[in-house]
Amino acid sequence: MESQENDDKMTTLSQVMNTLAQRGIHREFRMNENGDMKLDNSEQNYNPFDLTILKTYRFEGDSNPDDNAVLYVLKDDAGNRGMIIDSYGADSNYPGEKFDEFLRDIPILESDEFNF
Repeated sequence: MESQENDDKMTTLSQVMNTLAQRGIHREFRMNENGDMKLDNSEQNYNPFDLTILKTYRFEGDSNPDDNAVLYVLKDDAGNRGMIIDSYGADSNYPGEKFDEFLRDIPILESDEFNF
């Protein structure tokens, strides 16, 4: 028998994104075609060590492997918060290895603040 706690957990990307938006996190970190990581509406280029991953959420589609996604909640050294959304598996949003290498180099500090 499943616990009530599991029934209340958010299980979809849209549910998590809506909750993050309610907490003021609605901007996205994105890597451009030149391999520069930027926060929406910013010209600042980030290196991996300028950022910290606060939480990682993984989503798997019930019937379609193309529905697999991962959402990272991050903050920069100035305290700006945002997210990275990526499909994982064969259909990553970011082709090549530069994005994967960038992510691997970001320090991780899993925060209980985002356990919902």
